[in-house]
This record gives sequence, C-alpha cells and structure tokens, in this order.
Amino acid sequence: MTISSTGNPYKDGFLLSIVVPVYNEHATIAEVIDTLVQVPYRKQIIIVDDGSSDGTTDILRKAEHEDLKLVFHEKNLGKGAAIRTGFKSADGDIILIQDADLEYDPGEYPILLQPILRGSADVVYGSRFAGHGAHRVLYFWHYVGNRFLTFLSNMLTNLNLTDMETCYKVFTSKALEGIELKEDRFGFEPEITAKVARKKLRIYEVPISYYGRTYEEGKKINWKDGVRTLWCILKYNIGG
Repeated sequence: MTISSTGNPYKDGFLLSIVVPVYNEHATIAEVIDTLVQVPYRKQIIIVDDGSSDGTTDILRKAEHEDLKLVFHEKNLGKGAAIRTGFKSADGDIILIQDADLEYDPGEYPILLQPILRGSADVVYGSRFAGHGAHRVLYFWHYVGNRFLTFLSNMLTNLNLTDMETCYKVFTSKALEGIELKEDRFGFEPEITAKVARKKLRIYEVPISYYGRTYEEGKKINWKDGVRTLWCILKYNIGG
C-alpha cells in the first residue's frame, strides 16, 4: 500500500508497538510470534504473559528475537491488566493491540494503520461488522450482545462505532497520554472507548476479517464479562 506523504506525520518513519496480552495460549503463541516477526514495519512486539498455567510461559521464555519484549505477570490479572502493562512498556509512536489466538489477522495492519499514517486519525478501531473479508459463522447471541453493547456505548459517547468490543484498537502514543486505565478484564473495551471519546480524539473505524474461535478451541469471554461490560459502559460514561 502506498500512502501519500501529504499531511503524513510519520513520513520519516515510525515505531509500531504491538501489545499482545496472553493467557493460556500454548497452541497458538509460537505461530503468533512467527507471524508478528514478519510484519513489515519497524516494530516492538510486547508480549505480556498474564500468569499462564498451560505451558505458554515455557514457550515464551524460549522465544528469541530482537523485536521481542517479554513481560510476565506472576498471577492471572485479566486482559485489561495485561494491556495496561503492555502500554507502560511501549516505546512506539503508534500502539496496536493484538490478541494471541489468531482470531485477528496481522496481515491487515496496513488497513488499520492507514488513517493514522495519512494524518487523519488519532485512534482506529478494526470492525468485524463493517463488511470486509472472511468472517467465521459462530454464536448468534454473542453477535446480538456485541451489537447491543456497542449501541449502548454509542448512546453515551455520541460515537457511531459498529464494533466497540473489537480487539483491534490502534492509538497514537499521544492519544493515550493522560488516560488512566483501571479495568482488569474485558471492561477495558468500554473504558478506553469512553475515555478516548471524552478527549475528543479523531476516531476512525476500518473493516477487518474475523477468524473466531469456539469455547472448545479456547475462547474465554463469557456472559459475566458481558454484564461487567454493561456496568462499565455506565460507569465510565456517566460516573466518569
């Protein structure tokens, strides 16, 4: 992809920090690392092992690459906590969140980065519901729940996102300045959305593919996380 240098604040190059929260992903983590190492940008791959107990930690301790930075939590704290740790370790001009289960395709980074690289965006969300690429057909009620939570979040943030719950969120380092994150689990998604909306940042959405997993294949989010997300939407938009 060719990006015009007109209005491009990164025309002289940039460092991409890829933050990967990991918990019990021994089946995929090696492939994730191999895939991210091949991403064609100057990059920093920050993998935060969130107290894994299935052998993931052993795989990570053997991983070696000049772009790789490993951080280990002694116990499982949650995805939001792992992302906070990753953000604190990030040195990049642009920071991107990547799951460790390959539900999301790193080959689509150019799509995610384009609005930032052309100087149009401060934040980019990759939407699973915007009509692009392959989408595995899975749980109807997850789909309904995601759309409902996004709708409620939009009502309170006055945004028109189609996928607030997406993993693929990209930020300029400046966009994250002054944002204090508190949620330890999946409440991170509505929390960060409320806080970037409050800062009046330029938020874009781009369509992405989605290679979803079943619970048998390792999917972790559950109905309790949905209830917490509902509470977090109200908490961070009304309660501050």
